[in-house]
Amino acid sequence: MVAEPALVLASASPRRLALLRLAGLEPEVGIPQVDERLRDDEEPAGYVQRLAREKACAIAAPGAVVVGADTAVVVDGAVLGKPADAADAAAMLRRLSGRTHTVSTGVAVRAADGRVTSTAVTTEVEMVALSEVAVQRYVATGEPLDKAGAYGIQGRAAAFVRRIEGSWTNVVGLPLAETLELLGAAGVGVTPSASTAGPGSRQ
Repeated sequence: MVAEPALVLASASPRRLALLRLAGLEPEVGIPQVDERLRDDEEPAGYVQRLAREKACAIAAPGAVVVGADTAVVVDGAVLGKPADAADAAAMLRRLSGRTHTVSTGVAVRAADGRVTSTAVTTEVEMVALSEVAVQRYVATGEPLDKAGAYGIQGRAAAFVRRIEGSWTNVVGLPLAETLELLGAAGVGVTPSASTAGPGSRQ
């Protein structure tokens, strides 16, 4: 019987790690160092997919399977990454308030033989209108500061989301079904340990 290759998650995100654990996987964690700046005329889906591939290739783990991911919130064609500080987080939330935006996540898997496959998934999210009090209270929790678009759908900001169309796990930060398909093609077996859909179960 051929042993499965080791699995490495090229991300410091605890949410991505938790999602992979829901699928019965226990990856090692590596922190990739890549330039995350958006290039001129780069489309959001292409941007996150490029970064995911760069992250997967930035981890030195010969013989292992490496998964990289990157998430961007997009409104009015502008990419919102992680806020620089509390004021930036509040500005992002005001921009999203009462509107529909998209969340795009790129996922890349580097197989043990070095081949890289990738995909990008986009979900539409409608947010309720937020009062200034709600914005300031949420920012004061610190939750928005490490999340693309300054909110986490799996946390306190669940109350801000009126509707989503597409993958919920994509908004969390890792489209799980598509990720598991890429991992399966790279020789990583999956045995789900819990439901991966919905709030009971994002940079």
